[in-house]
Amino acid sequence: MRDRLIFTGQLLFTLLVAAFLVVPAILSISAGVTVNYFRGISSGVTLQWVFQVWELYAGTILLSFVVAFATLVLTLVAGVPAAYALHVRGGRLSRIIEEVITLPLAIPGLAIALALLFTYQGFGDFRRSWLFILTGHVIYTMPFMVRSVMAVFATIDIKTLDEGAASLGATPWRRFRDVIVPNAVPGILAGSLMVVTLSLGEFNLTWMLHTPLTKTLPIGLADSYASMRLEVASAYTLIFFVMIIPLLVAMQMFADQEQKR
Repeated sequence: MRDRLIFTGQLLFTLLVAAFLVVPAILSISAGVTVNYFRGISSGVTLQWVFQVWELYAGTILLSFVVAFATLVLTLVAGVPAAYALHVRGGRLSRIIEEVITLPLAIPGLAIALALLFTYQGFGDFRRSWLFILTGHVIYTMPFMVRSVMAVFATIDIKTLDEGAASLGATPWRRFRDVIVPNAVPGILAGSLMVVTLSLGEFNLTWMLHTPLTKTLPIGLADSYASMRLEVASAYTLIFFVMIIPLLVAMQMFADQEQKR
């Protein structure tokens, strides 16, 4: 009886917390498919706001995914070898480099963006392109990839595996490709999920780096809330959820499958 009461209390508390988190999102989304938000659902259901958002902001949505996946590629190419080198080499210098790589975690996104603006203010074409935003996103998300991969390496005797492969005649590239990367897959998948999520939703840093021609999805969402009807902004939120949640769920399912394998 006591266990049942405890379970019931925990379930109710969980449902209450879930409602606290989910209900505002549901209300915001519902506003995007009603004719008039202030009159409620009784005013009718429509998709005109969704189509209007797509016409106005389709470019920002596409750019967000381009930046997110380009960020993922760059963090994989640079982050996985960096994590491997830091873990294998060790020593005081590696510790210092690790702290430098993870420094963006402790710095606000606005500060990182301001530093990039000061550094590249003389490069006009680069400053006005989406590659400038990509640079900021890579700097901001790189620590998450490096930390995730290093956390996996900490649970595996990578040095012994690497030395064993070397003793069998494997080249450095083959050892990295066939030994190191397969063992790092759980960390790579976890880091990839965080990188894509953070890049798609990053606002503060992107807001400082964007131009009128390089708006990403969060910037467009903020603009729609600031300058248009609430229904349009809510429709933008609906599109945000419809496009991002399935992507994140698919990535999580893929990560779970790889970990089971």
